[in-house]
Amino acid sequence: MVKSMTGYGRARETLNGRDITVEVRSVNNRYLDCTVKMPRTYVFAEDAIKSRVQKAISRGKVDVFVSIDTSGADVSVVTVNESLARSYYEALMQIKNTLQLEGEVTPMALAKFPDVLSVTKAEEDLESVAADICQVLDEALSAYNDMRAVEGVRLAEDIAGRVNTIEAVVTKVEERSPQTVAEYRARLTNKMNEVLQSTTIDESRILTEAAIFADKIAVDEETVRLRSHIAQLRTMLQGGEPVGRKLDFLIQEVNRECNTIGSKCNDLTIAQDVVNMKAEVEKIREQVQNIE
Repeated sequence: MVKSMTGYGRARETLNGRDITVEVRSVNNRYLDCTVKMPRTYVFAEDAIKSRVQKAISRGKVDVFVSIDTSGADVSVVTVNESLARSYYEALMQIKNTLQLEGEVTPMALAKFPDVLSVTKAEEDLESVAADICQVLDEALSAYNDMRAVEGVRLAEDIAGRVNTIEAVVTKVEERSPQTVAEYRARLTNKMNEVLQSTTIDESRILTEAAIFADKIAVDEETVRLRSHIAQLRTMLQGGEPVGRKLDFLIQEVNRECNTIGSKCNDLTIAQDVVNMKAEVEKIREQVQNIE
């Protein structure tokens, strides 16, 4: 299935307390160029993201935007400095006994002393976080590819219609080409009659000149190749793999055959047909630039 290089997809999921949003968008580009924009804290997942993108997309300027809200995740850990707490406890008990004071040394009292309790960020499982991000990325890529497929159908239909037009013009050129030889022969005979008047015309010379002319303007090889290219174009449009680069090359070959026919023809009708074909070829070339 033909896919456009232009598309957009978005997905959002809450996994392991993290609210993850991924957006994928792309525009035309000759090769695959992927840029990932995400919080610096999670830059370790960039390679995994690019690897997923490379499997799903063959070419285009692709931007991936990742945003992560960890407010719902358990990312903080409270630790106790036991040796320091014991030192505070022993110091308090010493004061109590020395001054013969009453009261108990409670955990609440110890917790109020500096550095007894500390809050640190929990160490995250990097592989698990990267897997969560890629899971949301896969959903975004799915939506993105669906959009590209819809646009690809439109592109394929447009190109197929223009290919049909080119094929119809090729048929006209094939039908017209033999007539140009007959017309040339008639013009040559009339001209020789005017010049020689009553002198007998050498019919064999007329035939020779007509044969030479026919050989010069023969476009049979070009039209056969054109039909072959047209068949290949249709096959590619119906295939399931990315064909943008192949189509780009093939349309250049179609254009080359049209140019050759134009340079050979010595007929206004065929010349106009060539102009019409080249106009369709140029429109196809523009559309091919949008295909993956």
